[in-house]
Amino acid sequence: MELIFQRLRPHWPALSIAIAFLLAHSFGLYRAVLGLGPGESVALTILLITALFWITETVPLYITSMGVLAMSVLWLLPVLEGLGKTAEKDDFLQAFFGDITLLFMGGFVLSALLNKFGLARRIANWMIQKTGSAPERVLLGLIAISALLSMWMSNTATAAMMFAIVGPLILQIPAGSAFSKAIALAIPFACNIGGLGTPIGTPPNAIAMEYLNRAGIEISFALWMIISIPLLLLLLAALWQLLLRLYPPGEIEITIDEDPASADNFTVRQKIVMVIFVLTILGWLTGGMTGLSTGFVGLLCIITSFGIGLLNTADFRNISWDILFMLGGGLCLGVVLDESGLTDTIAHAIPMDQGFLFVFAILLLMAAGMTTVMSNTATANLLIPVAVSLPGNELLFSIAIAIMCSTSMALPVSTPPNAIAFGSGLLQAKDMLIAGLILTLLALIGTAITSIFYIPLFF
Repeated sequence: MELIFQRLRPHWPALSIAIAFLLAHSFGLYRAVLGLGPGESVALTILLITALFWITETVPLYITSMGVLAMSVLWLLPVLEGLGKTAEKDDFLQAFFGDITLLFMGGFVLSALLNKFGLARRIANWMIQKTGSAPERVLLGLIAISALLSMWMSNTATAAMMFAIVGPLILQIPAGSAFSKAIALAIPFACNIGGLGTPIGTPPNAIAMEYLNRAGIEISFALWMIISIPLLLLLLAALWQLLLRLYPPGEIEITIDEDPASADNFTVRQKIVMVIFVLTILGWLTGGMTGLSTGFVGLLCIITSFGIGLLNTADFRNISWDILFMLGGGLCLGVVLDESGLTDTIAHAIPMDQGFLFVFAILLLMAAGMTTVMSNTATANLLIPVAVSLPGNELLFSIAIAIMCSTSMALPVSTPPNAIAFGSGLLQAKDMLIAGLILTLLALIGTAITSIFYIPLFF
């Protein structure tokens, strides 16, 4: 018992606040002060406790997500049934295993294939070797390959791999040059931006797509890429120029040694992996013509990869199940808000009479601020359900929030790639803060312009 108290002691502030939320519900404060019904009061309590634990990480994020399911089924569902509503247990359970889950599982399997058979490293080495010795071109090559790989595989894995690759490059930079900081910042920031490019690049993209699909707004894999790629390219160009100005390379040259492995012929298994990769991407891009959902295409990729022995049980266990459970928890939270009616209540409380631009700015700033200090998946899970409930502009709000959740990167804790870069020892917190704030501001402006002038062209 004493051991339990010792482990809980650092979390007493958060636990005390959670207990206060429960007491406020028990004593009817939400109903008396906010005018909420019984179901809405329970849903608000679940929302507040979930947000608190996601922000403070009192328990692992995926445990909090499973807690959402537990509270939904054991607490909210009986209340809704008592009110005569038609909610069912399956409504909450399905959030944890649907099209979006299979889509992301397919992305994780592609990532595992590219890493296990060395294709990601070969692609990275090949592109780096093509940049030449000019530091400006080397930096551009690192940005391009980091972003490209992060579109299709975990940006955390991409950042870790890229730092392993660029180690010899950084050693060639003279001690007095600050250009090593440019390289150290280029990798995580490009990985973060690269996640914008595809629905599997980062969880907020998939969360936005799922909520919009539920609202009757269909966004295909290809359409997401059409929407996001122009902004992605602009931000990558801005990142390149920003780092060159903050950390000019001076008169240095970087020699890139030929990687012996890159000269080898592809093995049979590598060729099979490439075929699976290409066919999966084509399946996602042509879903509208073939009638196959993105989740089903992801399922085919999973079955093929494990069925023919390219991946094994150990690889299956290494899938990022925590991310999948966070996705499920966030979607389940959306069901909680919808079934209880709290989403509509929140939507009506937002001052829409202040105009579109006011509400849009508030949501973007909230997304940027929250993602700076907490998980981008958690931020998307909290804000996108509210955005979808706002009539008329749910599409713009949801996509803009998803984009900002991936492009707010001012602190080492903002994203896993930032943490990896900071752990390299090449950077101080102020280096990341200065460049990250500038890039976040540019992303904020770019997101606003894209949402208002570009996205409406497709709807």
